[in-house]
Amino acid sequence: MLVDSHCHLDMLRLEGEPLEDVLQEAADLGVQHMLSVSVSLERFPAMMDMIRPHKQISASVGVHPDGTEGEDPDEDRLVELAADERIVAIGETGLDYYRVEGDTEWQRERFRRHIRAARACGKPLIVHTRQARQDTLKIMQEEGASEIGGVLHCFTEDWDMARAAMDMNFHISFSGIVTFKNAVDLKEVARQVPSDRILVETDSPFLAPVPKRGKQNRPGYVRYVAEYVAGLRDTSLEELAATTSDNFYRLFSNAR
Repeated sequence: MLVDSHCHLDMLRLEGEPLEDVLQEAADLGVQHMLSVSVSLERFPAMMDMIRPHKQISASVGVHPDGTEGEDPDEDRLVELAADERIVAIGETGLDYYRVEGDTEWQRERFRRHIRAARACGKPLIVHTRQARQDTLKIMQEEGASEIGGVLHCFTEDWDMARAAMDMNFHISFSGIVTFKNAVDLKEVARQVPSDRILVETDSPFLAPVPKRGKQNRPGYVRYVAEYVAGLRDTSLEELAATTSDNFYRLFSNAR
């Protein structure tokens, strides 16, 4: 059975379709659990209400690194919200310089607060990084992120960054991007990551994998990511599913 280690269920365009149908589709494709990841505190209450009836869904709390509107929580606020038993991680946090112009110190300070909150509440980090490789690793090291660990989600960087993150007690998670034809270097990283550090995800509703590319991504499609990564690693889907599920439950230990 598979785990979708990173999705955004509250962002799915359901257009009248019950969430239960999405969850049943995922179950039919072998997905037993999923982690719905927070990107803003304004969306957080509705996300929690959405997932509350479904025991196969865990959640995180955090503010996306490039969010410029809404509440920008301090450490105590994040720790308070993380006390909910359904919250298994802090994030999505990190750095994203792709769309941001001018001074980015506010992003770095927000990232530091999330790391401190994770350490304070004893829950791992979900880290997003885009065009911010050196600063991401520098802040993780300076703030002692290795003490709590976590995952670099939707990984698109090179082997050197993967190795540096793993040296700090982090896992590496692959999304549908790894199935894209031009992701040559990323495929090589997926071959090399040690079995005890690899995760798979959808990041749905974004980045649908081949053969669903161009459609809205859904948690069940993590199966296609897993099948592809299994092929890269010359192993079976069943073995890859077991490995990534074990890694997920070990990292997010209160997700069961």
